[in-house]
Amino acid sequence: MISAIIRGNNKLNWEEVYNLSLTIQVRNGNVEHAMRVLKKKLQKDGVLKSLKDKQYYEKPSAKKRRKKKEAIANFKKKQKKLLATRGY
Repeated sequence: MISAIIRGNNKLNWEEVYNLSLTIQVRNGNVEHAMRVLKKKLQKDGVLKSLKDKQYYEKPSAKKRRKKKEAIANFKKKQKKLLATRGY
């Protein structure tokens, strides 16, 4: 349902429902741990980021600037990691 909401479509087909099923087991009544696991899974899938991005309208030029900034940050992060592992 989340992906359908993101796209603006209110109708779901069975494939979307099947892909959206996410099960988290609560063990020994530890709901806090289950919530942390759920949050990690949603962050890994990018659901939270996409919902945050879709919360307000973003102009195409601002979106382009943001994506370019993210790409530069990712590149620098990879270069820093390579420097640490390779040493050059």
